[in-house]
Amino acid sequence: MKKRLPLTVIGGFLGAGKTTLLNRWLRDAKGLRMAVLVNDFGALNIDADLIAATHGDTVALTNGCVCCQIGDDLGRALVQVIEVATPFDAVVIEASGVSDPWRIAQIGMAAPELSLEGVIVLVDASAVGPQSRDPLLADTLARQVRSADLVVVNKIDLASGEALSAARAWVEATAPGTPCIQTAQSTVPLALLSGLPLPAAVQGAGHACGHECRDPHHGHGHDHSHDHDPDHGALFQTWSAQPEAVIPAAAICAWLRDVPPGVLRLKGLLRTGRGAQGEDEWSEVQFAGRHGTLRKAAGPTDGARAGVVAIGLRHQLPEQALKDFFAG
Repeated sequence: MKKRLPLTVIGGFLGAGKTTLLNRWLRDAKGLRMAVLVNDFGALNIDADLIAATHGDTVALTNGCVCCQIGDDLGRALVQVIEVATPFDAVVIEASGVSDPWRIAQIGMAAPELSLEGVIVLVDASAVGPQSRDPLLADTLARQVRSADLVVVNKIDLASGEALSAARAWVEATAPGTPCIQTAQSTVPLALLSGLPLPAAVQGAGHACGHECRDPHHGHGHDHSHDHDPDHGALFQTWSAQPEAVIPAAAICAWLRDVPPGVLRLKGLLRTGRGAQGEDEWSEVQFAGRHGTLRKAAGPTDGARAGVVAIGLRHQLPEQALKDFFAG
């Protein structure tokens, strides 16, 4: 079966930093072919040196990514992306500044060719205080944040200490338990929600093919931590393992419903059972923010091993809990 295309939705009120984040991800794609669906090319203001060609509502970039203007029909834009001759690696949709990102995510989830990776919502730390007290804006802001798998309190460099504390308090009161990070200039690594690579030992993993365990709004967000990975910067660290044991699918599904706080992103290819002939059965596990899936997958090729990678904030990633479950 054809591998499903990972989908990420980016939301947030006007001026929260969505466009800056998209431009950052497009520059940092590093071989990942993304299709980015936006409402307005003009607002995105793609770096000129990245543009290879423009065709109507589509801009092709030199790194293999494309940007497509949604227009009046998101469904049609998604079909065009899905049916492209050379498949993309990921799809990112920018929700308009006043829309509900979760409604857009549901449209994407209705397509069997897509797999929702997560909803990331940006909040302007310097402006959310007065915005959230405005009776005309409060409901929109709250609805956006409640739809998030990950909240990014952005523009902390422009906010006073009091404003930043108030912004964090509002997020925690509005969407309790939702993972939240702070950043300036939309500095969020692409791997956090889109295209996190598997460990080298499990590259070339097969296509997903059937069984799915999904729990979209639970949780919170080998023995070494890559503390100095330049892709993640000073805010993030990663943990990885190559489990030798079979981990039953039911156990992984249960773990996904109660992921230890501090895990923002996790992806892996694991042995989850034995077939009738004694052959290994494999599954791909994904977790982003509050959103986890487990799907059957073809095993790795060329003798590669099982593997799992997790990302979290520096000094907040629960390495011992990860080791206890995955590495034993």
